[in-house]
Amino acid sequence: MPIFSVPESLRTWAEVDLGAIRANHDFVRQRIGPSPTILAVVKANGYGHGARETVRTLASPKTIFGVANLHEAAEIQTVSDGNDVMLLGPCLPGERREAVRANHIVTVSSAAEAEAFSRFGTVRINFKIDTGMGRIGCWSDAAISDLQSLHSVPGIEVHSISTHLPSADEDTAFTTKQLTSFTKLARTLHEIAPTAKLHSLNSAGILTLPEFAGDIVRPGLMLYGSSPIPIFSTALRPALAWKARIVLLKDLPAGAGVSYGRTYISSTPIRTAVIPVGYADGYPRQASGQGVGILIHGKKCDIIGRITMDQIVVNITDVPDIKLGDVVTLIGNDGNMSIDAQELADKSGTIAWDILTGIGRRVERFYSEAP
Repeated sequence: MPIFSVPESLRTWAEVDLGAIRANHDFVRQRIGPSPTILAVVKANGYGHGARETVRTLASPKTIFGVANLHEAAEIQTVSDGNDVMLLGPCLPGERREAVRANHIVTVSSAAEAEAFSRFGTVRINFKIDTGMGRIGCWSDAAISDLQSLHSVPGIEVHSISTHLPSADEDTAFTTKQLTSFTKLARTLHEIAPTAKLHSLNSAGILTLPEFAGDIVRPGLMLYGSSPIPIFSTALRPALAWKARIVLLKDLPAGAGVSYGRTYISSTPIRTAVIPVGYADGYPRQASGQGVGILIHGKKCDIIGRITMDQIVVNITDVPDIKLGDVVTLIGNDGNMSIDAQELADKSGTIAWDILTGIGRRVERFYSEAP
């Protein structure tokens, strides 16, 4: 059991179990076998868990780290122990020189974009193919001619060829068709760039279609213990718990309104607790009135009224012996009860990625190295 040393004066914090991240990484390896390289996605501050700490935990000679942009790459480079860093998103023209200087693997969507990088020196590229995402990437019909045109351009090393899956967590039939088409196209592209590594699987793809692992896989959400495929939830260890302390206890009479808009009116006298967390900390306002609870003394207590910028009001009428400063759990386990990021996301009309990456700077992170 991880142990965290949290000051009693802290109002809200997150506890990150680095042992869980390591265990989830090991589960990825079990799914894909010994050969493929793992590109650990640590963008958005390691999905809210701490990018630098995640990189330190997973750094090994074979690991690549994936980030969204140059700023994130610079943040982890000092702790990545020489591991390759891939920029998963496009660079601005003004960022290309620095990306080449830092020897990052840059993701490009066209021959022209790759050539623009090569003006600053030798560049390693991840040549992205759009096979259905409709975002970045060279449209698949143009991929062969674009890659062929790079053959004569000096200073360009095709590190990898990749695509992205828009529906691996929702539409296995479409995803299978998409991956089959990409695999067929990749055979031709491999003739043009024979040393290029192939990659396509995100977390959902790793869980549902590991036979398409290729040379590299890109786990993101699953590294942090949240599964985009519900049946795999028990195979992963959630790495983050979000906690806070009660700052105020208050008795309200029947007929009292709670929070902005008075959307909650007490029908009987109730006892309430104020929790110093709100949407400025990343707790979703959209969860207001949706039956969301938090855990206190191993029991689930309902949030009442609208969630505000800095505070949540909770009905604690049925939980005895609560006092100021008691710890509450917003995400995580308390006794036999638990609330995970997916549950909170479902009640808020969003996704677990949004919940975890949205946990803000006011929520200090604490880390445990327990296995």
